[in-house]
Amino acid sequence: MPIEIVPHNPGWPLAFARVKAALRPALAPGALIHHIGSTAVPGLAAKDIIDIQVTVPDLDRFDDTALIAAGFHRRPPTTDHCPPGMSVAPAELQKRLYRAQTPHPAHVHLRETGRFNQRYPLLCRDYLRCHPLSSAAYATIKHQLAAHFANDVGAYYDIKDPVSDLIMAAAEPWATASGWVLPPGD
Repeated sequence: MPIEIVPHNPGWPLAFARVKAALRPALAPGALIHHIGSTAVPGLAAKDIIDIQVTVPDLDRFDDTALIAAGFHRRPPTTDHCPPGMSVAPAELQKRLYRAQTPHPAHVHLRETGRFNQRYPLLCRDYLRCHPLSSAAYATIKHQLAAHFANDVGAYYDIKDPVSDLIMAAAEPWATASGWVLPPGD
């Protein structure tokens, strides 16, 4: 399936709410659910796939039986990328990934509380929400990448991931200056 970036859809928050409602009964109490990725940033163009982060206390002890029964399909084991120049322990990048087609196409990223990769997408999302010029530049990059690499997912992410790291380089001092903290859940 080719990569396609579409204009921001004001219905994405509602789509997130519907997927969250399908997810919640399959999770233990206390699991945090966040709308992440480009569909979580007002005005930002994105793939029409809702990205959701579920944060759990212990990734290795998470029983996904109810999640799978609810229609979320587990993908092969994966890790998030490590930003260039950083030394991040492999455990800080581990995650589980699930996909669902209903009630809206969604990717569910299951990550562990307090890990590097749990904080990264939330800070990136909140920074882009507060910085529309950065968000617009990011949208332009994604459109260009999709135009050049629509059928090459690897090449698309080989470039997009370091661009996200550049956003994070600006987001870190913003987080300190603004007093940003991890949000409690969406």
